[in-house]
Amino acid sequence: MSVVGSSGQPLTADSGAPGAKTVLVVDDEKNIRRALELVLAGEGYRVLLAETAGQALRLLASPESPVDLAIFDVKLPDMSGLEALERIRRDEATKDLPVVVISGHATVNDAVQAIKLGASDFFEKPLARERVLVSVKNVLDAWQTRRALAEVTRLQSQRYEMIGQAPAMGRLFHDIEKVAPTKASVLITGESGTGKELISRAIHRLSPRTDGPFVKVNCAAIPRELIESELFGHERGAFTGAQARKRGFFEQAHGGTLFLDEIGDMDLVAQAKVLRALQSGEISRVGSEHVMHVDVRVLAATNKDLSKAVERQTFREDLFFRLNVFPIRSPALRERVEDIPLLAEAFMDAFARENGTKKKPMDPEVIKALTARKWPGNVRELKNVVERMAILSGDRVTIADLPEDPHESPFGEEDERDAPGTESPSILPSPPDDHEEGTLSSPPAPGTYMTLREFREFSERKYIVDTLKLTGWNISRTAVILGVERTNLHKKIRAFSIKRGEG
Repeated sequence: MSVVGSSGQPLTADSGAPGAKTVLVVDDEKNIRRALELVLAGEGYRVLLAETAGQALRLLASPESPVDLAIFDVKLPDMSGLEALERIRRDEATKDLPVVVISGHATVNDAVQAIKLGASDFFEKPLARERVLVSVKNVLDAWQTRRALAEVTRLQSQRYEMIGQAPAMGRLFHDIEKVAPTKASVLITGESGTGKELISRAIHRLSPRTDGPFVKVNCAAIPRELIESELFGHERGAFTGAQARKRGFFEQAHGGTLFLDEIGDMDLVAQAKVLRALQSGEISRVGSEHVMHVDVRVLAATNKDLSKAVERQTFREDLFFRLNVFPIRSPALRERVEDIPLLAEAFMDAFARENGTKKKPMDPEVIKALTARKWPGNVRELKNVVERMAILSGDRVTIADLPEDPHESPFGEEDERDAPGTESPSILPSPPDDHEEGTLSSPPAPGTYMTLREFREFSERKYIVDTLKLTGWNISRTAVILGVERTNLHKKIRAFSIKRGEG
């Protein structure tokens, strides 16, 4: 590639090796351009050349000439390198471009101004080869690290993104937007797997504390004898095994948000100390008399009914009222069935991004079967199933890739073998009382005949059994293939007294 100079003559540019980083050199002195080109090209960089700031800015605006780093001289014919740098920083497309500024007559003010405008480095002529190469390498490495960090942050943000269009989610989003800008404590309730942590992160992200820490604490996972130390920290020697000072979760969350997950499992003694911290904003490490002030917003979550826990005196009433300033309920997946296709697609897309693979399309039958399931494990269970299908499937996800529903017996019924007071039943329950005798499970004996009703039932029964065998006796897949609701298929299986493995 070449760049046209002010004289109309093309300025040469080294093509570089495939995948090489591209460096744009902007200097009105031909010897400086040539020297930098030789030094950089010798190290494998692709080099573009320009002799004015205008040429450089036009080149940077071209999508056909991606530049990884630019080297600008301060003194240029049309405008200064510092002015060009200022324009680069104002342009959305180039605002993050690494820029190194060089000068033959540098002043302290030039150097200070260049750094203020976002220059990655500044040095004077004459240019030493090693100085140039070290600067370019360090600047590109730092830029690459920032890009990687930004990508990780973006992926983390997507991981914690809430998805849904159901009315229940609309109400939830409204509540989050209302309470997030305030300082109010929030109690998030809902079944396991509904996304209570996502709600807490959304509140933190939309709050004035978004730049502060978000500290999550699983109260159910901390042993009773360690909960106080984990929450408030301890001094060295405060108890056996305390070999060093430790900052507690309250202290770590200073200036940000503390998320107390499974708050209903917290010990009563610890509850009293949490209440004191919420009321006064003061904590003390275990083994210390020093009182510290902490600025923490507390969000709590539970899958238990805390009002009943208060009645049973297993949860402090005063703490309950302190946490329950603004209650938010996380809807179960069965309350937002229309979101299942949207969630499944999002999980499949996220799996492909995180694993560097191509996103696999899902057949309509798969989406239909996912929507028909009950999902007692809610969104978390759906995510696990989608990821498993992504791993096991080929180029696309078909109904054969859908795992068995673990909440069903081999024929899709609730497994009652462990229910108290019941004996181990057959794979299918007995036919209902209104079942008409005479349904044939095998062809009639020679010389005998079937009525039209018997033939219809025999054919229907045989087709159901054949399809069950084809799907490995998976009730959900069979229902999709037959085009019937799963509950209707259950009734047919009971009515025809179908036993697993027959046929």
